Amino acid sequence: MSDVSAARGPAVTHGGRSANHRKAIALSIAAAVGGFLFGFDSSVINGAVGAITDHFSLSSALSGFVVAVALLGSALGAWLAGKVADRWGRTRTMLLGAIMFFASSILTGLSWSVADMILWRIMSGIGIGIASVMAPAYIAEISPASIRGRLGSVQQLAITIGIFVALLSDQLLQNAAGDPANDLWWGMEAWRWMFFVGAVPAAVYGIIALSIPETPRYLASVGKDEDALVVLNETLSAEENPDTHLAQIKKRIADDRENAKHASLRGPRFGLLPVVWVGILLSVFQQFVGINVIFYYSTTLWQAVGFSKDDSFTYSTITSVTNVLVTFIAIALVDKVGRRPLLLIGSVGMALSLGTVALAFTQSTGSGDNVTLPDPWGVIALVAANLFVVFFGATWGPLVWVLLGEMFPNRIRAAALGVAASAQWIANFVISETFPPLLDHFGAAIPYLMYTIFAVLSFFFTLWKVPETRGVELEDMEEVKAPERRTPTRT
Repeated sequence: MSDVSAARGPAVTHGGRSANHRKAIALSIAAAVGGFLFGFDSSVINGAVGAITDHFSLSSALSGFVVAVALLGSALGAWLAGKVADRWGRTRTMLLGAIMFFASSILTGLSWSVADMILWRIMSGIGIGIASVMAPAYIAEISPASIRGRLGSVQQLAITIGIFVALLSDQLLQNAAGDPANDLWWGMEAWRWMFFVGAVPAAVYGIIALSIPETPRYLASVGKDEDALVVLNETLSAEENPDTHLAQIKKRIADDRENAKHASLRGPRFGLLPVVWVGILLSVFQQFVGINVIFYYSTTLWQAVGFSKDDSFTYSTITSVTNVLVTFIAIALVDKVGRRPLLLIGSVGMALSLGTVALAFTQSTGSGDNVTLPDPWGVIALVAANLFVVFFGATWGPLVWVLLGEMFPNRIRAAALGVAASAQWIANFVISETFPPLLDHFGAAIPYLMYTIFAVLSFFFTLWKVPETRGVELEDMEEVKAPERRTPTRT
């Protein structure tokens, strides 16, 4: 028996399920801590922004930029992550992201001017951008095809939990101090401690990055076949042969190196390969349906319905909990129903619910933040907004990350995922920055109508361009094609 074969022991089954699958699940959950950082950073500043604005005497425009600039840093981090991961490996790139987020959490809390706060927010964004790419990439490459969709959905679950924990920690610190601007411990205001808390999950993520194994595909690409075989042996089921999988991986790597010119993202359509454009547009549609408007600017909706401003945090937290819970729907169905059917259902549900919200706001009175919805339109808007969160959280929220992690050919996966994730962060920035002026100039009905249109367009984009990847091995992604459009037969 060769040394490589000797590295493989018998797979152990228990209760009809491979014990090795539990190893893949554990590694995927560990990698998804990067998604937790993603969600945490997206929401943690919400509790601090008012105090920061007063502390540094910021204009509304500059205050908004301090909030949103991290998204631009995330776009840069996501773009860099793919390039770095192909050179350094997945786990070392994770460690880099953890270090940057850890340092920025401390430094943001210690900020002495708006200029250095912006710098640390950009650094934080770069770290989060790296984590947002590496979590789905690692999960896709470590997971067996039969459960890859469920494990890929864990990334979105971690994001939603991170949003909830950030909101909860902000509220606890605010309650302890009485106000985010009040001193809490060691003579530092509560808003500073809101950022310090982020150092804890960043440290956990760094420790995880140091302890989990590299993916078999990266190990094989740098000639560490025995290490790759050990990881495959620990994660594949009893019915799957690690030697066969390693041979497939090595063959694909050899083919890619023989045709090195094809390892580029460049293609005939506006400079990029068609599959890269599909990934970019998936990311853009995920943000252009306006999900972050619900989480970043939900106060307007709650107040319009009749709730007080003081109660808005409680109801925003309820929305975030809803987002967490419905992610389990995707986890349960993604490997049974498939990616495309769930995305199509989600697009229809989002379009109908967003259209209802837009219709409700055509009945509003007032302007800007001071709008009121008469009965029964307030309740209708409230129910529709939460239904939108349900449809998004069960479909487009998690499944876009699943597809981005698995749809690209191996030779370009990390780089293409980085470009697509970068596009997602830029789209997030555009939506976050444009909602307030749209609200001021046109009221809430027009932006929600725009998001409705994008939800409708996402349906046809999925129908015509998004491939089904359920059950397909990563080595076979080269052959996965977009669905063909049927044309009528002439008689």
